Amino acid sequence: MSAAPDIIAAVPRASGRTLQRGVLGMVLFVLAWEGVARGFQLPAYTLPAVSDILASIYAKRAILFTAAGFTLTEAVVGYVIGALIGVGLAVIITLVPLTRGVLLPAATAINSVPVVAYSPLILLWFGIGMPSKFVMVALAVSFTVFLSTLAGFDRVDRRSVDLLRSFGAGRLAILWRLRLPTALPLMAAGLRVSTVRSIIVAIVTEMLGAYGGLGWVIYQAVLQIDFVQVWGAIFVASAASLAFFGLIGFAERRIIFWK
Repeated sequence: MSAAPDIIAAVPRASGRTLQRGVLGMVLFVLAWEGVARGFQLPAYTLPAVSDILASIYAKRAILFTAAGFTLTEAVVGYVIGALIGVGLAVIITLVPLTRGVLLPAATAINSVPVVAYSPLILLWFGIGMPSKFVMVALAVSFTVFLSTLAGFDRVDRRSVDLLRSFGAGRLAILWRLRLPTALPLMAAGLRVSTVRSIIVAIVTEMLGAYGGLGWVIYQAVLQIDFVQVWGAIFVASAASLAFFGLIGFAERRIIFWK
């Protein structure tokens, strides 16, 4: 009877050890970076010291945090739109199987080239404001979520589907009661991976044309040959991406509690 409590108690300890190792690894990496940059007296355009980057972030915190707000807004709004499109397409294919032969090849063809290749057209059509970033992020996120959700819907045991049909369940009821719970882990994986893609696409699109955002800050810093600020913007972007990833991961653990 004591085995179960022992196992449950071991889980937090294992998570704590993993966190400690992660923090220790990060500290060692930062110290090594600082030592190499200072020891070899590397110029800022090669590799600035971490202390210089952090000092630059603090000195220009107002600009960087405002830019991070722009980028996060673009990433989150585009992420939500893309996720809804991706899940919606997967639902349509599942409910109307005849559409698979049209929607799946079309989506694959659109995403067969890097999303950034569409940037000039999207900027031309929607301007250099936030709407163009919403479209670019949604385009990047929707395909990933679409494929992961569709794969989740397809992995349902056929015998379970036949059983529900024998009780009179229709396609919509089977989708809601069987396919969706089965697909949630794969869907969540696609949503989690898409958080990083959304930040990357937003920043890259900002570098091509924007009124603000971390990508715009990076572009301006490169023009001014301020490579320390470039790294500062990269650090802030990494922190924002990790926070977004962690938020989706936390929501996943709360919703898919049986995983």
